[in-house]
Amino acid sequence: MKSLWIERRMTYDGRQLSSHFAYRNYGVMGDVIVGFVGPADVRITEMVDIEDVRQVAPISSDEMVHFLIEMFEVGLGQMVWVQRFFVLLLFERLVKRVSPSHLTRDGDDIFYQGRKLSVSIATVSPVSGLVHTALNVKGTGAPLPIACLEEMGIEAVSLAKEVMEAFCAEVEGMSMAKTKVRWVS
Repeated sequence: MKSLWIERRMTYDGRQLSSHFAYRNYGVMGDVIVGFVGPADVRITEMVDIEDVRQVAPISSDEMVHFLIEMFEVGLGQMVWVQRFFVLLLFERLVKRVSPSHLTRDGDDIFYQGRKLSVSIATVSPVSGLVHTALNVKGTGAPLPIACLEEMGIEAVSLAKEVMEAFCAEVEGMSMAKTKVRWVS
């Protein structure tokens, strides 16, 4: 699993959730997690979550820290597992920084003091599985009241890099775990 942090600010509009995003734009081939900071402005036409489309609930925020995960040779069910695992890693790192009583997780959503802190979706393309997860950095620009890292006193980039490193280490550890066991009859 490779890791790519993009230094330049970039707007997430949904089109980044596509096969070979890291390879096409940054020359990073294979299973990868990409991180960057920037606004979110996902129009209904780019939405992957059909429930959000049915509710006409576009995603927007003035500043988020975004994570894109692409893995090859995995199906949708496996990518939902990857998505949930990644959200759990994020949640674990947040709990280390703020009072656990202020944080809750419901599936792939993280809440701070009852307000939504994250967005996340898993999907597949013909060649790979894809996840987008993001945390609000600032509390503005969303269509509903949100929580943000800024109010929690958390620096987004250091959190992001820490979580990306932990995710890569976990994926590598899982790969190694598969190679050390014998079969049973």
